Amino acid sequence: MKTKTKNYARWVFVLPALIVVTVLLIYPIFSSVFYSMTTKHLIKPSYEFVGLANYIDVLSDANFYRAFFHSIVWTVASLIGQIFVGFTAALAINRVKHAKGIYKTLLIIPWAFPSIVIALSWKWILNGVSGFIPNLLVQLGICDQLPQFLSEGNIVFLTLIMINIWFGAPMIMVNVLSALQTIPQDQYEAAQIDGASHLQQFIHITVPHIKVVVGLLVVLRTIWVFNNFDIIYLITGGGPADLTTTVPIYAYQMGWGTKLLGKSSAVTVLLLLFLLLICIFYFWIIAKWEKEDK
Repeated sequence: MKTKTKNYARWVFVLPALIVVTVLLIYPIFSSVFYSMTTKHLIKPSYEFVGLANYIDVLSDANFYRAFFHSIVWTVASLIGQIFVGFTAALAINRVKHAKGIYKTLLIIPWAFPSIVIALSWKWILNGVSGFIPNLLVQLGICDQLPQFLSEGNIVFLTLIMINIWFGAPMIMVNVLSALQTIPQDQYEAAQIDGASHLQQFIHITVPHIKVVVGLLVVLRTIWVFNNFDIIYLITGGGPADLTTTVPIYAYQMGWGTKLLGKSSAVTVLLLLFLLLICIFYFWIIAKWEKEDK
């Protein structure tokens, strides 16, 4: 009786979480897979089963590959910048002895604001007519005319990447700083006694202790950044001339622009499969690191 009671109790505690996962995760995935094989339209009530036709249409569309390339550049450049800035900030704050909490609070401010606030603030700051930064650059004599950060094809995508780095670096900083503070200080003291340089201490002590944490951060940020929609859409809407259109925006335009929910679902399923492959590769590397540490 006691064993049965324990089993029932387990299900009672687990059931709410299972319901939430089913409703918020499993159902959308299966519905997307199903609709991706139909002619589902946002306006027309009826639809037909077409198999893999939507996938063939999407994979035959040059705009999809263009958006996919933009997503790759967006993700890789943002990740490299966020890790570099966040990691550097974490190392710097870890060496600060006084007012460490103030510095952490100031550096985490970008992460504390909603995406819409961040996007609209930068859109106002970089406005090509009355924006603070374009006018400042002209007043300082750096530029002859107001730079169009959000509409000039050569710099608009780079501008969005810099905004995303500024926005995402605090998360990297906080997590890396937490990992740095768990490293036993006696290992550094022993290394100093043995005459190890700061670079050698970093390579042989710091990196081994935090590489798994950084690896998990890379996995999470890859998923988040690749799927990022709000910052790009709120600032440029995927323009000008689709120069900042990534896969999520391409799927949105397909679903809400042309109302072709079937094709839009096919895009999201392809995106899911790609990210699953990336995550499997990441977790394989992390598992390898963990085995080396044992």
